[in-house]
Amino acid sequence: MTTNAELFDRARRVIPGGVNSPVRAFGSVGGSPYFVTRAEGPHVWDVEGNRYLDLVQSYGAIILGHAHPVVVDAVLSAAADGTSYGAPTQREVELAEEICRRVPSIEQVRLVNSGTEATMSAIRLARGFTGRPKVVKFAGCYHGHADALLVAGGSGVATLGLPGSAGVTEHQVAETVVAPYNDVPVLDDQTACVIVEPVAANMGLIPPVAGFLEGLRAECDRVGALLIFDEVITGFRLGDGGAQGFFGVIPDLTCLGKVIGGGLPIGAFGGRADIMSSLAPVGPVYQAGTLSGNPLATAAGLAVLSQLNDSLFSTLQQRVSRFATGLERALRDAGVPARVPACGTLCGLYLGDEPPVDYDGAKQTDERLYAQLFHALLERGVAIAPGAYEVMMVGVAHTDEVLERIIAIAAEAAATLG
Repeated sequence: MTTNAELFDRARRVIPGGVNSPVRAFGSVGGSPYFVTRAEGPHVWDVEGNRYLDLVQSYGAIILGHAHPVVVDAVLSAAADGTSYGAPTQREVELAEEICRRVPSIEQVRLVNSGTEATMSAIRLARGFTGRPKVVKFAGCYHGHADALLVAGGSGVATLGLPGSAGVTEHQVAETVVAPYNDVPVLDDQTACVIVEPVAANMGLIPPVAGFLEGLRAECDRVGALLIFDEVITGFRLGDGGAQGFFGVIPDLTCLGKVIGGGLPIGAFGGRADIMSSLAPVGPVYQAGTLSGNPLATAAGLAVLSQLNDSLFSTLQQRVSRFATGLERALRDAGVPARVPACGTLCGLYLGDEPPVDYDGAKQTDERLYAQLFHALLERGVAIAPGAYEVMMVGVAHTDEVLERIIAIAAEAAATLG
């Protein structure tokens, strides 16, 4: 039998760091990553046959549970007709129609292949539409690995302790302004756009304070800048309308990913029709992608959206609220200083006494203790993200019974920490 350690040794010979996305390497928690062979519902299995209750769920791309039959059937059926054509398809039109119907800000949408492509393209579009150079982002918000957006990023960038990335020049970030999250910045007439995670989910989970999103909307309106919501995580996770529907604040452009692909690679950005008409082939802002609107990804995305409705989101939100309360109590009763903030269907894990409201606060989480808890949970069959700045993804497959089991395991694991 191949072991995880053996496979990681092989991987490091042919893949930088042995992984194709840095946080997977267990760099901040230590040890060898587990290599998944299959998954079903709330579980994943590794090459050694170990089964884990999975709270990673492909970092939010999976909401119905792994290998959901409706999604599997849709992908198999689509694959039988071919996997890519380089031509328009009916399903990409149908997925675009569904997105436009459900997301308040989106009148037109362009499908791409990842969240990074979505944010990168939305920034280019905002600059092209406004004719202005400056972009405002918030410390700790991660918008993919485009050069101009890596500065003061969360997620894996925070996990690795990097301020940005080697290979990104000062010129490439010269027009990027970084502001503290939950603090409305003063903009000027050179600002093309403000991009924000409406619920910060890459520096742990930090909800917007009262008035923050409304303040951003008003300040963008004051100077004629565009407001971009990065809803790659929150889109179709907090509800059909994403965070903008949840909070009632409507951006000019929205970036999507994860859930809309049902676990296959996809991204999207959309907004007002007058802004989107600046995109080629009808406008001067160029964006393209050979695999954009891929028939397998659109089939999976349509299958997922067909299962999502208000009742499901309401049930999931109540489930997450109970889980967050129970997990926090279990950890603190075991002597672990923990906060488990929840916002809608999202919940985070902060190891400290006071929940943060910005990136400076988030960085005070006890990463050493997180690593200990991570391995104590993993040894007992519960998988959380191998980095202290990710959120826990509870989905439809995580029944109340499953979540109660995770809480019990967490209490047992926490009691072993010293």
